[in-house]
Amino acid sequence: MAADAHSLAPEVVVEFLSKIMPFNELDHETLHRVARHVKVDFFPKGTRLLHAGETEVNYLYLIQQGGMKSFIVDDEGEITLKDYRGEGAYIGALGLIRGTKASLDVETVEDTFCFLLPKAVFLDLINTQPGFSQYYLKSFSEKFVATAYAELRQHKMTRRNDENLHLFTMEVGDIVKQPPRTISADSTIQQAAKKMAGFRIASLLVHQPGDEEKIIGIITHRDMSNKVLAPGLDYNEPVRRIMSSPVATVLSQATCFDALLEMMSGSRHHLAVERRGKIIGLVTSHDITLIQGSSPYSLFKEVGKQKEISGLYPLSKKIPGMVRNLIKEGAKPGNISRMISILNDHILDKLLYLLEEELGPPPLAYCWLLMGSEGRREQTFKTDQDNAIIYADPKDEQQRKAAEEYFARFARKAIDHLVECGYPLCPGEIMAVNPKWCQPLSIWKRYFEAWVGSPDPQEILHATIFFDFRAGFGKAALADELRQHLSTLTERQELYLLHLANQCLAARTPLSFFKNFIVEKNGEHKNKLDIKRQGITPFVNFARVLALKHGVRETNTLARLHVLAKENILNETLWIKAVDAYEMQMQLRIIHQLHQLEAEAEPDNHITPDELSELEKRMLRDAFQVIDRLHNVLKTRFPSP
Repeated sequence: MAADAHSLAPEVVVEFLSKIMPFNELDHETLHRVARHVKVDFFPKGTRLLHAGETEVNYLYLIQQGGMKSFIVDDEGEITLKDYRGEGAYIGALGLIRGTKASLDVETVEDTFCFLLPKAVFLDLINTQPGFSQYYLKSFSEKFVATAYAELRQHKMTRRNDENLHLFTMEVGDIVKQPPRTISADSTIQQAAKKMAGFRIASLLVHQPGDEEKIIGIITHRDMSNKVLAPGLDYNEPVRRIMSSPVATVLSQATCFDALLEMMSGSRHHLAVERRGKIIGLVTSHDITLIQGSSPYSLFKEVGKQKEISGLYPLSKKIPGMVRNLIKEGAKPGNISRMISILNDHILDKLLYLLEEELGPPPLAYCWLLMGSEGRREQTFKTDQDNAIIYADPKDEQQRKAAEEYFARFARKAIDHLVECGYPLCPGEIMAVNPKWCQPLSIWKRYFEAWVGSPDPQEILHATIFFDFRAGFGKAALADELRQHLSTLTERQELYLLHLANQCLAARTPLSFFKNFIVEKNGEHKNKLDIKRQGITPFVNFARVLALKHGVRETNTLARLHVLAKENILNETLWIKAVDAYEMQMQLRIIHQLHQLEAEAEPDNHITPDELSELEKRMLRDAFQVIDRLHNVLKTRFPSP
């Protein structure tokens, strides 16, 4: 085939290569040297360029014009499409690097011109240009992971014909219906009302007087009702008196799911859509609901409407069905656990708000703390209650007694209601109803001082669940002050970090010498492995130790890893591998628990490796092997004395 190829003037090749990755990263001299070896060939539409398992790959094919598809054909002749590639894309890199025959069939879908780079020249670049090789390795990794996730979902979940969800594929900019409707902040409320009626819209963006592109606020129909009609405000007052400011924004290329999370986490109904620094329109919660049908936002709103605590009981049970849709739509585990956390937080917020109304105002400011997986926003379907109460220090004995009585009663009722909502009791009694975990701020500070200062490894092991706390309801400033106190303590206490690191290192990678899975040999979970304890927890512990050491205030594991990588504490390659490994295991865990729920079984973390596909087994082994690399980092940071 290459015998029909034609040589080209190097300048023509250089011009082409200098526009595509990773050739555009090569220096001028190298690029010209490479260009002298490149030829061009023409392939009519329908040409089978590569045959899987047969064709020796001798060139890197760079598509100059036209397009190709890659696919596989099974034993029964059924074709599965894998990819389409167009101008600027490549074919053959994996086979060249691995020295194997083509792994996929490749065929042109239109008349196509390709630049052919000989194998020897390509491999020389791979061996001598680190940035060049990194580009292809990263590309293979991303494609492998994406393909593997897709295969996991395809094997594990079946899509219903009547479902057509686009949360994860549609960009926010694509659902903007019209250009932004704006009004000056100096305009009157009556002028704004006329404009909204004229455009038949429910909101207007407010711009700075004299600068229409400077958006400083928003007014909605709700503002008209609550801030104008109800209090009887003069219609001639300027719009700036009733506008909400600043306006929350979302980038136009963000997915609708990102917009949905932003709305739910901030309890917002409108987001201004920004493209290249300019507002191009508005997207509302109604817009998102329309594209998704039965949406998490509908459940979110349903929770917010409840007037009685008992009305919350059935709502948490709707979460699994919603999550099932998210998985089928393509949600990654990080997105799923974030969504579960937002909904659980919303239910808790409503429950405690209504409970406060029932019991009357508390005698002291307080904060409901969330611990463990709740504190890390990593909940799945089996989420035991891990919570506590921290309240302001009483000023006298009378206030102390009043606080103890109120919060004991408050905690008892709250825990009971949470059980009714489907959140099981904590077997270790780490709950606000336990008097030990319902204390004023000064006592909590002493707890952490003791844990951090204690040389007892068992005490530290017990305390790890508390290090991942966050504010769940009430006065968040109390939780913030406790977090700051913890950060100050950890800056000068290396000993307890050493114990935490040793605790991480004590966890064995659940693979045998021959890379077989280490499973339970007897008992209820014979031939199963606990994917949470054996696979996921080492990643959580690793992120926690380094986060505490370096004062990272995030509690979520993926967020902690991200911050550590961003601050060059964790190298980028290991960060990416750790994230992929963590998410792969969470994916298995969530799907496993979802199947149990649909079979009306109690969800757990015990999976059977023999029931996994070969792809899943391979990915799980790869994920487990990352644990050793994380341990090596800890051994370097915390060397044994």
